[in-house]
Amino acid sequence: MGAGKFDDFEGHDNLVALFLAKAEARGDRPFLWRKQDGEWVSLSWNEVARRVAGLAKSLKKLGLEKGDRVMLVSENRPEWCIADLAIMAAGCVTVPTYTTNTERDHQHILDNSASRAIIVSTAKLAETLMPAAVRSSQAEFIIGMEPLRVAQTGQLAIHDWSDLVQGTDADVAALAEAMEDVGRDDLACLIYTSGTGGAPRGVMQHHGAILHNVEGSGTVLREDFGLGDEIFLSFLPLSHAYEHSGGQFLPIGVGAEIYYSEGLEKLASNIEEVRPTIMVVVPRLFEVLRARMIKAVEKQGKMPGYLLDKALTIGERDFTGKKRKRDFAMRMLLSRTLKPKIRKRLGGRIKAMVSGGAPLNPDIGIFFQSLGVTLLQGYGQTEAGPVISCNRPKTGLKMDTVGPPLKNTEVRIAEDGEICVRGELVMQGYWRNKAETRRVIKDGWLHTGDVGHIDEAGRIVITDRKKDLIVNDKGDNVAPQKVEGMLTLQPEILQAMVSGDKRPYIVGLIVPDPEWALEWAREQGKKYDFAEMQDNPEFRAAIRAAVDRVNADLSVVEKVRKYEFTDEPFAIENGEMTPSMKIRRHVIKERYQVKLDGMYKG
Repeated sequence: MGAGKFDDFEGHDNLVALFLAKAEARGDRPFLWRKQDGEWVSLSWNEVARRVAGLAKSLKKLGLEKGDRVMLVSENRPEWCIADLAIMAAGCVTVPTYTTNTERDHQHILDNSASRAIIVSTAKLAETLMPAAVRSSQAEFIIGMEPLRVAQTGQLAIHDWSDLVQGTDADVAALAEAMEDVGRDDLACLIYTSGTGGAPRGVMQHHGAILHNVEGSGTVLREDFGLGDEIFLSFLPLSHAYEHSGGQFLPIGVGAEIYYSEGLEKLASNIEEVRPTIMVVVPRLFEVLRARMIKAVEKQGKMPGYLLDKALTIGERDFTGKKRKRDFAMRMLLSRTLKPKIRKRLGGRIKAMVSGGAPLNPDIGIFFQSLGVTLLQGYGQTEAGPVISCNRPKTGLKMDTVGPPLKNTEVRIAEDGEICVRGELVMQGYWRNKAETRRVIKDGWLHTGDVGHIDEAGRIVITDRKKDLIVNDKGDNVAPQKVEGMLTLQPEILQAMVSGDKRPYIVGLIVPDPEWALEWAREQGKKYDFAEMQDNPEFRAAIRAAVDRVNADLSVVEKVRKYEFTDEPFAIENGEMTPSMKIRRHVIKERYQVKLDGMYKG
C-alpha cells in the first residue's frame, strides 16, 4: 500500500465507519496486542472487524434498540475496543465507567444513564457492580468477558462474551452498509466526568466530536512527525475521554497498532518491549519517570551526572531563548552518550509523548526536551472531545503553553479571562441536565472554566482553573496548580495541595515521598516508621527546606508560609484524586479543614 493508507482519517460519518475503512485497508495485519503467558499476542484488523460485527448482531438479537445505553466496565484490553465499537455498531451508546468505581458510583451512573445492558470484564469487577445492577430498574442483562461467579442476579440475565461474539454469522459487509445511516451528529457515548467536585455528569459525545479530535490530532502527527507504521501503548483508563479518543480512536484513524500495558508496575518493561512511537500519558507519569531517570543517572557515577546537568542547563537556555553557539560541542557529546541511553529506556523509536488530563509543570517538559524526548502538552476536557489544542514542533514548542487549537477549532478569551471553545468537538450537552448544559454552553461557545490567554504565536497559555483560583484577603490572585507543581518537583515531596482563599497567606498540605523518606531514615540511622517520622523535628526541617527552596522562586503572595502533613497519600481509592490524577480539592479540604484552619492560629 502507498502512503495514502495513513492519511484517510478524514471524511467519515461515524466512528465505526472509520474503523471498518481501516480494517479493509489493513486486512490481516496486527491491530490489538495483549500479553498472554509472557508473550505478546495480537488480533488482526480483519478478526477484530468480524468480532465487532458478530457482537453487534448479538446485541440487537438480545433486544437492544437504537439509542439504548450499554455500560462498559473493564480494564484496558482488546475486548474493550471490540465492545465499544460493537455497541456503537448496534446503534447503541457506550457508557464507559472506571474500574475503580465504588458500588455507589456504579449505582449513580446506571440510574442516571438508564443503561439496559452491562458488559463487564471479570468476576472481581462484577463483585462491586452486581449490587448496583440488581437494584437498577433499567438493566436487563450482563455480558461477562470472562466467566462470572454470580450467586443471585434478580431480574438480570447473564450472557457469555464468547457466545455472543462468535455465536452468530458475522457479516462485516452488512455492518458497513448499515452504518451508512449513522451520522456525525448521532450520540456515540456518555462519558461521566470524574470531576473535582460533585456527582459525575454524563457528557454526551457525538460521533462528530471524536472524529473532529481524530482528524485534528491526526493532522498534527502527519504534518509534524510524518505517519508510518505507528505503535501506541495504551496505559491510561479507556473510560477516560483522553484515552478513549487519543489512545483508541486516534490510533484507529491512523491505522496504528495498539498494545495494552500490563499496568503501572510493568509499564517501564512494557515500554522497552513494545517500543512505542506514540504514548498518551498524564503529567504524574512524567514526574515519576523524571525522578527514576535522575536516580538511575546519579547511581552511574560523576560523569553521567555531569552530562545530565549539562543537558538540563542547555535545555533551560534553549527554553528561555538564550541559545549559545559554544554549546555545540557539548550538544554533540550528549547526542552520542546520554541521549541515546534515555531514548533506549523509552524503546528507542518514540516520536512523541503527549501529556494531557491535567496541567504539566513546564520544568517537566524542559527536562524531557533537554534529553532529546519530544514531549507535547495537550489541553482539553471531556466536554470537548476532549482535545482542544496541542503543542506542535511546527509552531515552536513552548512548554508554558498548550499549543495552538486543533484544526477547525475556534478559541476566544472572555472578558474575565475564561477560555471559550466552539466547533464540532463541543459536546451536545450533559445527559438529562439542561440547566448545567445552559450554564457551560452559551451561543455555541463552551465555557471551559479555565483562565488564560493566547500568545503572539497563537498558542493557548493556561494560568489556572477559574474556580480553583485562590483570592487572598487582600484580593491578590494565586494559581494553586503552579505552586503545587513546583512543590512536587522536589524529591522530598510526593503530593501537595495549597489553600488560602480569603486568608492572609498560603498554607499547604504535604505528602512526603516515601522512597526519599526511607533513604533519609537510613542516612540518619533512624528506624523507618513513616507515621512517627512526621513528628520528628529533623524530618520536618528537611521538608521545610524543600518548601523554602520553592518559596525562593515564588512571589510574596504565592509563598507557602506553613504546612502540615496529610494522614495518607491522595488517592483514587480514598476519593481525593480523580482517575486522571487530579486532586479533588473540596474532598481534601473537607477532610483536613481542622489542620488548614489551625495554620492560621497563633
